Amino acid sequence: MSDERSESKIQRTEDASVPATPISPSHPKLRFVPLPGLIALSLYLLLLSVVLIVGAVGGHYPKLFLILPVFLLAAAGGLLLLFRWAWAMSLAAVVLLSGYHLWLFARLHLAPSLIQGLLNLVFFLYLIRTEVREKLH
Repeated sequence: MSDERSESKIQRTEDASVPATPISPSHPKLRFVPLPGLIALSLYLLLLSVVLIVGAVGGHYPKLFLILPVFLLAAAGGLLLLFRWAWAMSLAAVVLLSGYHLWLFARLHLAPSLIQGLLNLVFFLYLIRTEVREKLH
């Protein structure tokens, strides 16, 4: 009699749409940032947004600059979740920042502008790699 009960329990669990194996971390819906460069880029965008917020509140930048951190924070969070739209926003941000800082260095010969421009260029070159683009959905 106990054999019949265990067999009926097995049949009920097989009939239900419950997966036989537990969901592992490699499950596609639970995959989270397989590339450490995306974490670094997200932290960089987070740092830029904090600098812009502090600068705008402190009066160093115009108050209109408070719009930019919203987009930078969205891009940073979206990159961590591997969204393609966040990749596009991050790519646009680092290209524009790289161009701006390299132009500042060409005009004013400021060494920090050269360093930040080259850093943004490195992030740009990282973002356009095929393995980074393939991980995004």
